[in-house]
Amino acid sequence: MELACPHCLAINRVPDDRLGNAPKCGKCSAPLLPGKPIDLTADTFDRFIARAGLPVLVDFWAEWCGPCKMMGPIFQQVAAEMSSRVRFAKVDTEAHSQVSMRHHIKGIPSLILFKNGAEAARTSGAMESHALKRWLALQGIQ
Repeated sequence: MELACPHCLAINRVPDDRLGNAPKCGKCSAPLLPGKPIDLTADTFDRFIARAGLPVLVDFWAEWCGPCKMMGPIFQQVAAEMSSRVRFAKVDTEAHSQVSMRHHIKGIPSLILFKNGAEAARTSGAMESHALKRWLALQGIQ
């Protein structure tokens, strides 16, 4: 499988059976699957989504949003548990409004699941970890 590094965006080949072995980027040595959400910007969003290698779940959030603050630790926990099956990323809708506008984000928190670089599913509103895992399972990610 080819995975984009979340730090330098270099493409790295990783055998599927080694995804659980904390693979590192061959260019910058950063963890390829850090087990925590990756902060995406207007500059990195499209390249990372297109080259991620695994499905990517993006949390569109804002600092002032109470439900977003409640969801943040849950999103982080599920990212730690599922990092070898799906990549987790966050977009600050205030700092990168052009990304949220392009993806028609109407309310936050909003989650969009991308597969092979294209939107596959979306949901809005804060949820508990079991609900997030159930939603991912409905999208084919166990």
